[in-house]
Amino acid sequence: MTVRTLLRTVSLLLLGLWLGAAIFFSAAVAPNVFALLRGAELPNAATLAGSVVNRLLAIINKGGFEIGLFLLVVSFFMTRGQKPIRRIAEMLSLAIMAIMTAIGHWVVAARLATLRAALQLPIDQIAPTDPRRIEFDNLHRYSVAMLGVAIVAALVAFVLMASRKDTSQRAV
Repeated sequence: MTVRTLLRTVSLLLLGLWLGAAIFFSAAVAPNVFALLRGAELPNAATLAGSVVNRLLAIINKGGFEIGLFLLVVSFFMTRGQKPIRRIAEMLSLAIMAIMTAIGHWVVAARLATLRAALQLPIDQIAPTDPRRIEFDNLHRYSVAMLGVAIVAALVAFVLMASRKDTSQRAV
């Protein structure tokens, strides 16, 4: 096994694992944690669910950022000799993944945490028309959108990486 083959395999494995985790989190974990706790009819169900989901989302976002950066560096060296449009598309997709997860974690999630700390009541007890609740809901939408963009970018990168031709091998 060549170093290139090993790097390609590790890259696909890392990206596939992150994609699986991010999609599973978005489609199964987050909605079910909220549904389960709201079904218990607790007065602060959304606050409790949000705490669980926020901790897990931090893992997804940090992992996406770290994996995205690592794969961006690997891609820079591994895509030499590829068609420029494919090389740019792969690297751009990985950069978008890293940027979206970084902003999602260090900007949006940080602002949500600051807002949550400033509230005197659980988010469930803040009126939907309250400006703080409106800001919270908007930040939540941004967070969801950023993770969605990161997932799509990672899918594009995965397809490009999986279909990459190895230019270092020569016909015998």
